[in-house]
Amino acid sequence: MAFIISEVSSNKIFGGYQKVYAHDSKVLGCKMNFGVYLPPQCEDTKLPVIYWLSGLTCSEANFIQKAGAQRYASENGVIIVNPDTSPRGLSIPGDSESWDFGVAAGFYLNATQKPWSDNYQMYSYITSELIQLVNKNFPVLEGKQSIMGHSMGGHGALISALKNPGLYKSVSGFAPISNPSKCPWGEKAFNGYLGSREKANWFEWDATELVKNYNGPPLEIFIDQGSGDKFYIEKQLLPENLVEACKNAHVPAIFKLREGYDHSYFYIATFIEEHIKYHVKHLTN
Repeated sequence: MAFIISEVSSNKIFGGYQKVYAHDSKVLGCKMNFGVYLPPQCEDTKLPVIYWLSGLTCSEANFIQKAGAQRYASENGVIIVNPDTSPRGLSIPGDSESWDFGVAAGFYLNATQKPWSDNYQMYSYITSELIQLVNKNFPVLEGKQSIMGHSMGGHGALISALKNPGLYKSVSGFAPISNPSKCPWGEKAFNGYLGSREKANWFEWDATELVKNYNGPPLEIFIDQGSGDKFYIEKQLLPENLVEACKNAHVPAIFKLREGYDHSYFYIATFIEEHIKYHVKHLTN
């Protein structure tokens, strides 16, 4: 498959280049942007890659501008790829009426309900088309990839790893939506994209349920959560449910509760170095 990409922007930072590219996605049926940080080591060798998935209301720009990841990617010799959070520019009726459904809220699943099913196939985009595109166009070590994300993107990272044993060397989430079939955000998205709980298999897209039947190479799940996160307090995220499910399924899990930190990129920027080093350790073993 040929992948034609066009450069949208390029900025030198920490010896490497933060770039944004656009391409026509066959899976999503629209033009998509994605960010790529290419550290200076790219000039001499192929490198492992970490995929970052952003949360509700975000585009590819938020992580690039706010996370401070480029410094640590440069220091550790890893490429970081961060796609957008949903299809764009389709003008599907209802796609821009609320901040937690439709545009910028694709939930990294494959929709089965019309009109969303024609384009909202973010799971296939992330785990197949985007990986192929990156492998074809950038100096990455094929098969040496990990995935992480924030909030809705943490949910996306978790399900992508659990549904594709061995595809990613490691997975982590900042304040991930860990049990979407049991929280208001997830219930709204799943009803809209998949259909009612009675008609659709919501558990197929829920990390807490998927881990119960995980059967693949050893996979440790790294969950990071701020104790002052209003969405954690309001039970939108439910990481404790995932931790308990991991324990019962004998899947190793790290749960770090960060005292006083909220849901913002201030929190992410504080701990992004730890996550990058965690993934590099798994990618280089």
